[in-house]
Order: sequence, then C-alpha cells, then structure tokens
Amino acid sequence: MTAVGFLAGRTKVLGAGAVDVLGRFVFYVAMPAALLDTLTRQPIRGAAGPGIAAFVCATVAMGAIGFLAARYVFKRPLAEQTIAGMSSGYVNAGNLGIPVAVQVLGDASFVAVVLLIQTVILTPIILSTLDFAQAEHPGGRWRRLLTVPLRSPVLLACLSGVVLGGLGVRLPKLAADVVGLLGDAAVPSALVALGLSLVPARSPDAEARRPVEVGLAVLLKSCLQPVVCLLVARVGFGLTGADLLAAVLCSALPTAQNTFVFARAYGVDGTYSRDVIVASTAVSMVTLTVAATLLQ
Repeated sequence: MTAVGFLAGRTKVLGAGAVDVLGRFVFYVAMPAALLDTLTRQPIRGAAGPGIAAFVCATVAMGAIGFLAARYVFKRPLAEQTIAGMSSGYVNAGNLGIPVAVQVLGDASFVAVVLLIQTVILTPIILSTLDFAQAEHPGGRWRRLLTVPLRSPVLLACLSGVVLGGLGVRLPKLAADVVGLLGDAAVPSALVALGLSLVPARSPDAEARRPVEVGLAVLLKSCLQPVVCLLVARVGFGLTGADLLAAVLCSALPTAQNTFVFARAYGVDGTYSRDVIVASTAVSMVTLTVAATLLQ
C-alpha cells in the first residue's frame, strides 16, 4: 500500500496536495470511523494482566525517553517533542500487529487489548498535548486543552465508542455499515499517504532530514522497547511461554503510521515521523523474527 502511494506520488496522478488532503481524510473521517467501529464492537472489559502491564511499562519508558531527548537534547518545541515520544513507543498494533499475532500466537486477543489501550489512553494524551501546543498564548492553551474533546474527531470517536461499548449499545445497521466502510479505509489511506510523502519534495520549503533523531527513535522503538518489555515481563512478573512471547512481540512492532497522520494534522514535521515509520518497520522485520525464534 505504501508502494502504491509512492508510485502515485511519482506519477503525480493525485496532484500536488494529495498527501495533505488524504492525511486530513484519514484524521477527520476514516480514523474516527475505525475507532468508533472497533470500540462499539469490542468494548473494554476486565483487567489487562501482567503481560499488558509489562508492555505498558516498556511503552511509557521509551516514549518518555524520546520525549525528553527531543526536549533537552534536540531542543524541539512541544508539538515535536510529542511526536518524538509517540515515534519512540507507539506501536503499529492494527494493520501489522494483528496479522503478526494471528500468525505467531494463533489469536489476536493480546494485541486487541494493546490496540484499545493505545486508542483510549495514549491517543487522547497525545492529541491533547498537540492541541495544547498549538495555542499562541498560555491562557489560550488551557482553553484549548479543556475543549479538545469537542474539537477532535478522533477523541470524540474514542469517547463515544467507549461509552456505547460499555453500555452495550450498538449502532443501527445502516449507520454501522457506513461507519464500518469508512473505517476500513483508514489503514490503506494512511499507508498511501505515507507512500505519497516518500516522494522527495523539490520546493524550497521542504522539511530537512533528521537522521540522528530518527536513528534514536528507531533504536528506542524497535530495539530497546522489546528488551525492556522482556526484562519487566520475565524478571518483574515471572511470565513465561505464550504470555511472555505475546508481550515481547507487541513491543517489537514498529512505529504506527498514526504518528505520521497526527503530525501532518497538527502541522508538525512529517519528514521525521515518516522516516521513523519506514526505518522502524524495516528493523522490526529482524527484531520480530528474533523474538519469535528465541521465545517460542
């Protein structure tokens, strides 16, 4: 799908502004529909368990390091710090995590919980911080923060999905069919937009590459996160077997393409997040294989 987007960008069949238009479609239409559809059909229930706890510990640790490095080492503004933290810990649990879990573990129940945690807890924190960073004045920042659920379609979809799913309310069939069709477009559209962004920009305003920062994010996400998860799960919680494998595999997944979508939606450097996604996906092919081989 990313290759399709790249070819479309190379041939310019979608026009010069395609990546921004498609990115906005994903953020404002397709992604909210996908989240609403998922959360109404798979409501959050019960405790997550030690495997999920180990995964969350590793995710928070890597995200915090990425955020702090962007803040104190690379001196980036708040919005870019947020994207750096997301790039360092937020895993691709949807379009890559689910097929990997089914292939290696035999079911996707663990990665489904990961997906819901990222959707319901991490996504609101990330979007609220990005929105907070957009305000020009401190007073305006707090007003934006308090009203962000009313202005963000992603957060509205999360809140609506959690409430409806928790109450056992299902959408009417016609509405559910429309939401489902739009939601199905989220992943392919995001990947095509990512491919479009890979075409080198020739304008004087093209964003500069940041290889050191990209390398750090990939190191944190694809290399250190699964190791930290392994140590926490094995030493801290005493996990073994399939439970240990599930936690480490999910931690070894690459950076989610939502990172690029969020960056573009909030006017943050898309080149950085794009490069992290592509590089971490390539590296994860090795780390996923190693984890599956050693822990099975």
